[in-house]
Amino acid sequence: MSQNTTMPTAVPTAVPTAVPNPLRLACLLLAGAVLAGCASAPPQAPATPAPEIPLAQLLQKPIYQMTPQEAGRYIAHVQMAEPNLRKRIAAIGRKNLGQPYSLHLLGEFPYEIHDSLPLFSLKESDCVVFAEHTYAMALSQSWEEFFWMLQRIRYRDGVIGVATRNHYTEMDWNVANRWLVTDVSAELAGPNGPSYAMTVDRARFLRTRHNTVADIPVESSRQAYVAKEGVAAIASQLQEGDFVNVISTRNGEYWASHVGLVVLGPNGERQLLHSQAPQVREESFDSFIARAAEREARNAREGKPGQVLAGFKFLRLNEQITVPPMAPQPRPGRPQA
Repeated sequence: MSQNTTMPTAVPTAVPTAVPNPLRLACLLLAGAVLAGCASAPPQAPATPAPEIPLAQLLQKPIYQMTPQEAGRYIAHVQMAEPNLRKRIAAIGRKNLGQPYSLHLLGEFPYEIHDSLPLFSLKESDCVVFAEHTYAMALSQSWEEFFWMLQRIRYRDGVIGVATRNHYTEMDWNVANRWLVTDVSAELAGPNGPSYAMTVDRARFLRTRHNTVADIPVESSRQAYVAKEGVAAIASQLQEGDFVNVISTRNGEYWASHVGLVVLGPNGERQLLHSQAPQVREESFDSFIARAAEREARNAREGKPGQVLAGFKFLRLNEQITVPPMAPQPRPGRPQA
């Protein structure tokens, strides 16, 4: 026999409230905070810094193999170990012998984003970067001061930007850094020494090379230099730490195609210390001139219209150097007057 069975309807009853588990409550609160976007990750234990290598071991490294932290230690050491600025420039420059050469190395990133090239590199250099780094390290007592000094040398008034970078050696770099070096080319070449006219259109250069618009008038000047045939006669007047502009010519135009530093060899001979492919090297001016002649002869044989070495401009490292203030920020690590 079948039976019709009706299930009873459930009647709601009050359920006692349970006391929440403290750990569960904490998890719920943290989850809610994360969803709300206001939580920070639990604090992590700080990474253990790598132990410093002994100074004697650090001094065996070339600068281009150092980390920024190690370079800072080296800068502080050489500032104390060699009080003579000219000798310090030579020591620091030679500490980068063998550094690989790389063209188009630096830019303003991330300060500006017109390109992705960074503000500094220790691993590689081109001729200008090598000279700037050497001067900046020699004038500094720490990594922070070096980085500040580097921008003070590279940019007009130290204002970082592609439009304020010293692009033209003769009319930008040499002029903006008169506090550091003084052009003595006319004095060395004599009253009948050679010179060339130079005109720069910075606005056009910035527009075509860096997609940057700047209202800068065209500027012209006349530049004195020492002909390559006359370098041997004036070499004894050059001093360690002097800045060298290599002057080249092509199709009637002259310009500074390369730069380097004067250093003294073991017998007092004047040498050129510079960054040129494939790496930083030190050589006599005779050697540099001979290599240029070989390159020119090879270009002539191959029918290439290459540049021709005309001579050199020389800028004397100033005896008394007063570093001008930099507009954006004060110089680090120096007591305020």
